[in-house]
Amino acid sequence: MNISISSILLGLGGKCLLNWALVFLQRNHICRSFVGVFSVSLAVVDSALTLVFAAIHIHSDGHFFLLGLEVTRYHTCLLVQIFGQVYSALQWPVVVVAGLDHLCTVSLQPGTSKAKSIVHSFVTVLLWNLAALYVFLLSDFIPVLEDVSHYQIRHCWVFYTTQILQVVTLLSLTLGYAALHADLSTRLVKNPPQKDQRRSFVCQVLRILLNTWALFLIFPAALLLLPVGIPSYLGLNIAWLCFLNSFLIAVVLCVVRPTSQLAHGLAGVPPDSFCEWRFKFSSAAEDST
Repeated sequence: MNISISSILLGLGGKCLLNWALVFLQRNHICRSFVGVFSVSLAVVDSALTLVFAAIHIHSDGHFFLLGLEVTRYHTCLLVQIFGQVYSALQWPVVVVAGLDHLCTVSLQPGTSKAKSIVHSFVTVLLWNLAALYVFLLSDFIPVLEDVSHYQIRHCWVFYTTQILQVVTLLSLTLGYAALHADLSTRLVKNPPQKDQRRSFVCQVLRILLNTWALFLIFPAALLLLPVGIPSYLGLNIAWLCFLNSFLIAVVLCVVRPTSQLAHGLAGVPPDSFCEWRFKFSSAAEDST
């Protein structure tokens, strides 16, 4: 679809403000998980893209020189399309890596924070580079630009993203399957206290997730029912990553169900600024045991 350059700039500016507000909100633990490190990198990339867009927009002739190169409105439209494709290509890799990171945090003994930060930073840089290489070398991406002078360009063609609905659908099915499997497996446990403890644990996971993010879930549901889409340059944002972080924590906890480990401090819960996982489960597990 065609979107005016001013609307794109407004959307990018709002996205940047929201990104940095959420980074500031999570500043105390944002480097303790892959999602946090990747969120910082996304905020930096979005800010750079917005500054380039704004620099061209404020010039009435629609171009300026950057490091000796002439940058015009052609390049802004091209950048929005390229970064939109890169953001779309990053959706599933980020889900997989974040899920593995949470799984290791919950099921394995915690490593040193410095070593984890180095690994998270390395993986973040690697994903950005692999996504860019995929868009340029392997994907069927073809830029769509108007065949007019750059002085006359007032709109840019942008692509929609469908990965958000795919991710939410798959994670919802996974979470539902994990909850159903936990309920069925508790019927095979002969120890009644342990059976009640497992069922209570899964119920608490679902309740905390829904109490925090129920309103946000209406958004992808509306996208599924209404014939609208999200521009690809807005699809990957830190608000979405915060929701994804909580959702993945819920999935991992339902799959692993480390109730006794949490009760005795032998397992950790990944950092989350929105859901109080550690407080809820530590107290519940201690009462059950």
